[in-house]
Amino acid sequence: MTARNTICLWYDGTALEAATFYAETFDDSAVTAVRRAPADYPSGKEGDVLTVEFTVLGIPCIGLNGGPTFTHSEAFSFQVATRDQAETDRLWNAIVGNGGQESACGWCKDKWGLSWQITPRVLTEAIADPDQAAARRAFEAMMTMRKIDVAAIEAARRG
Repeated sequence: MTARNTICLWYDGTALEAATFYAETFDDSAVTAVRRAPADYPSGKEGDVLTVEFTVLGIPCIGLNGGPTFTHSEAFSFQVATRDQAETDRLWNAIVGNGGQESACGWCKDKWGLSWQITPRVLTEAIADPDQAAARRAFEAMMTMRKIDVAAIEAARRG
C-alpha cells in the first residue's frame, strides 16, 4: 500500500475472509495483497496468513490476524453514506444476513464484530436541517429504527 495512513483491523485468523466479504459487498473495495508469516508467531505458524491489505469504499485497510487477544467494539465503525433505500437495504442485508447482527439507529455489526453505520444521505441531511423542528422530527424517527427507513425519515422531516 502507498497510503501513509492505513486502518489496521485486528482479526482472530479471519482477516482474509472478512476482507473478501468487504470486497464483494462494497463498491470501490478490493483485496490487494495477502502476506504470510515468515516465521511462527504467538497466534500462528510460519506460512499462515498474517496480514491482508484491502480497501473498503476506497479506504486503505490492513487486516492483521493477531489472535483472540483483542476484539472490535462500537468505539470504531465504518459509516457508509447510502444513496437510497435500495442501497441501504442491500448493504444492511449483506452484513446482517452474513452472520451479523442489527443494532439501533442504522448501526449493525458484521460477523467479525466490526460495527457499520449504514446511513442514508437523506438522514444526514434531515438531522442537519436548519429548520430545528424538522431536524428534531427526523432525529426522533431515527431513534426508533434499526435499519433506516428513508421514506419514514422524509415523512418525519416534512411533518
